[in-house]
Amino acid sequence: MFRVSNALRCGLIAFSALVMGSVEPGWAATGTVHIEIAKAGFIVGVGGGRGTLVFQGRRYPLSVGGLSFGATIGASKAELVGRAYNLRRASDIAGTYTAVGGGVAVGGGASGIRLQNAKGVVLELRGRTIGLELNANVSGVEIGLR
Repeated sequence: MFRVSNALRCGLIAFSALVMGSVEPGWAATGTVHIEIAKAGFIVGVGGGRGTLVFQGRRYPLSVGGLSFGATIGASKAELVGRAYNLRRASDIAGTYTAVGGGVAVGGGASGIRLQNAKGVVLELRGRTIGLELNANVSGVEIGLR
């Protein structure tokens, strides 16, 4: 019985070393993001803006476009700052981000949002909204490198 246990133990150790050696470690970094967006609409809202990604000591200009469907009424401007998680390279930030949510902004209000694109990049943004807008919608935000 002792020989079988010892052989089994050695086999498990060898198997573990083989599996661990074949798995590549995951590596991703975090960047900071600053975005300015203007939005207006009645039922269908449209918006656009610009921004900057700071990643690994370099600044990358961003273009931001958006479209929302649902009960959107009014106009607003938002200035958002936050972090971009799970970046392997700066170009990973490009893509379509979606979120389902609702909110109200009257005059100036605080806002926050968490979005994710198909590459797994997560944007956590917070900021201030100026204007008058009531929304309960599904939004799509397209971010690209300029």
